Amino acid sequence: MTISEATKLSPARPVSVRPLIWIGAITTGTVVTNLFAPQILVGLMGRSLDMTALQAGLISTLTLLGYALGLLLLVPLVDLVENKRLILRTLACAIVAAIGTAMAPTPLMLLAATFILGASCAAIQMVVPLVASMVPPERRGQAIGDVMSGLMIGILLSRPMASLIADSWNWRGYYLTSAVLMTVLAAALARTLPTLQPTAKVSYGALLRSFPKLLREEPVLRVRAWTAALVMASFTAFWAAIALRLPDAPFKLDAKGIALFALIGVAGAAATPIAGRWGDRGFARPLLIISHLLIAGALALCAWAGAIESRVAALSMLGVGAVLLDFGITTDQTLGRRAVNLLQPEARGRINGLFVALFFIGGAVGAAAASAAWSYGGWPAVCAVAATFGVLGFITDIATKTGSE
Repeated sequence: MTISEATKLSPARPVSVRPLIWIGAITTGTVVTNLFAPQILVGLMGRSLDMTALQAGLISTLTLLGYALGLLLLVPLVDLVENKRLILRTLACAIVAAIGTAMAPTPLMLLAATFILGASCAAIQMVVPLVASMVPPERRGQAIGDVMSGLMIGILLSRPMASLIADSWNWRGYYLTSAVLMTVLAAALARTLPTLQPTAKVSYGALLRSFPKLLREEPVLRVRAWTAALVMASFTAFWAAIALRLPDAPFKLDAKGIALFALIGVAGAAATPIAGRWGDRGFARPLLIISHLLIAGALALCAWAGAIESRVAALSMLGVGAVLLDFGITTDQTLGRRAVNLLQPEARGRINGLFVALFFIGGAVGAAAASAAWSYGGWPAVCAVAATFGVLGFITDIATKTGSE
């Protein structure tokens, strides 16, 4: 018997979907902040523990590496282990790891705790497909869009929130705050999540070995993961370099100003429920084309903003560009998740883990590309590189209809 034949998913009791969607959105948005907060806290963390530059640089790297491994090694358990129990136990590990990070007395213990915290944040990608599986296929895009809005808001708020908490308290305060919030959410999830028992009779090793087969057999997964990786590269390139550009003329923002500017991007999260609903109505293909063109156009605006002399006009144009950029990115992400969650229900854990792992590779490429572009040509070069990723997404749209139904 194959994995596809062996695995059937069914909730143990009727589920009220709307509360589940809300708690899913809040949970993903809260947990994901742990992945991006170190990027703004690394300086404070390094100085407080007398870390070398290499050790401090490993904080963010190990957090994201832990997350990548969690996607590949923990999320597939969704197809094998009762989902509610798995999510709650993974979230419990994240709570303990956040407390361990906050209390770490040495660099080695801090790095170990952040790695475990990153891996435990894989709970996010267990929640999203669980929520999606609770709604009929014709409403799945809407549900995913609603949950993804929480995820995108969490990503966009993570840096300014961490900065504000650290300014008011210290970096340890951020992780303690995160642990408290995740504890409250774990209690809410224990009451809200349905019991969902896979019936697969295969081994964990067989699940992991099925990854290459899924990529070969599912062109929708390949195409949508490719464009998701491209837009994640645009997102990371822009936000990685913006903190370097905003202190200079014509913007002239200090650290708090930069944190407040980052809040503008939250408006882009409004695109997620809209994209999900329109995707359910059969407009996925035109929306994908528009989203990738929007990314390229938004980055042209952002590059132009840097050449304007008026501070108010420059900040206004950059803000509009940032919002449009996030609209384009979240639209692609939402429609991509909708497409892959309509694939094999018995493999939803593995498919979701693969999808997210591949687009996070795109994020790493975007960060590296932004660094090189900044060194070579400054802000215009960063915008040009980030726009190129959007153009590649548009070319993909023209070349194939796969996953855009």
